[in-house]
Amino acid sequence: MLWTIVFAVVAGAVVGPLARLALPGRQSISLPLTIAFGAAGSLVGTLIYYSISGDRDTVAVDWTSGLIGVAVAAVLILGYGRVRGASHPTR
Repeated sequence: MLWTIVFAVVAGAVVGPLARLALPGRQSISLPLTIAFGAAGSLVGTLIYYSISGDRDTVAVDWTSGLIGVAVAAVLILGYGRVRGASHPTR
C-alpha cells in the first residue's frame, strides 16, 4: 500500500503537468495541487483501465492507463478551476 502511494505521487509529478499542458489557457493552481490531481488521475486512470481490460499483468509502463490518467487529471483540474472560479471572481 505504501508503494502504491509513493508511485502515485511520482506519477502525479508527470501526469499533473501533462494534464495542465493539455488544457487551453492558464490555470491558477499550485504545483503541489497539480501533483495531487495528477496522482489522483493516475490512480483513477489505472483503475478504469484495469476494469475495462482486465489486464493486471503489465511488466512495463502502461501507456494506455497513463493517457487515461492524464485525461482524468485534466477533468479534475478543470473542475477545480470551475469551483474555485465561482467563489473567487477574476480581478
